Amino acid sequence: MTSVSRTHFRPCIDLHSGQVKQIVGGSLNEKDESQLKTNFVSSEPPSYYAKLYKDHNLTGAHVIKLGPGNDEAAKECLRTWPDGLQLGGGITLDNAQSWIDAGAAKVIVTSYLFPQAKFSLERLQAISKAVGKERLVVDVSCRRRGSEWIVAMDKWQTMTDMKVSKESLDMLAEYCSEFLVHAADVEGLCKGIDADLVKALGEWTTIPTTYAGGANALSDLELVQRLSDGKVDLTYGSALDVFGGKTVKFAECVAWNTSKSGN
Repeated sequence: MTSVSRTHFRPCIDLHSGQVKQIVGGSLNEKDESQLKTNFVSSEPPSYYAKLYKDHNLTGAHVIKLGPGNDEAAKECLRTWPDGLQLGGGITLDNAQSWIDAGAAKVIVTSYLFPQAKFSLERLQAISKAVGKERLVVDVSCRRRGSEWIVAMDKWQTMTDMKVSKESLDMLAEYCSEFLVHAADVEGLCKGIDADLVKALGEWTTIPTTYAGGANALSDLELVQRLSDGKVDLTYGSALDVFGGKTVKFAECVAWNTSKSGN
């Protein structure tokens, strides 16, 4: 008998200027805020979502600080569910442990690993040693270039020198316990996932991996499960009713998780 797939719904809390928002991924540019495209701004405090996820035991949820002015909002989330949420956005060797101490279950790192947009193994090794491999998530969010995906940093505005590939993921996996992958080109558009990327991640990854970007129907959970052979989890953003979406109900995602063994 084949083992049951373990694709799960993983929720998120995206913070921008201290508020929970859903933003079109490629539009976030601090140098030109006029480009910003926002799908949703919550009237609820960040702690509302942290409590919601805690009440439903939705482990693996990630809180992402999109730019400055989000530290207090992030701490509010971590106080609401200590050791239950992952925290990303501006994580460096200097502050990683302080966020663990503030209640983050894991810290998520991206841009710090790419000084001048070039990957630094030394930085990865240092931050992994500082907080422990089991506490570190590497964000390999990327943009598509032809048939390849290139890791993007600085809120997905800057392309790095790293391709997303089996080789790069194997190397990164030596120093972290999870991957978070935003498909920046489809993030926030609710026009469907990057199926090719999900399939590739399912073939390449050897550690828990969460995909975000474009999901717009409950059936996308089935799709990700099939494409990745259950090795990749899925995050919904703008399509989700708790973020003002019309096509995916939070309760249905919780029910999906409940129906899966091993949650």
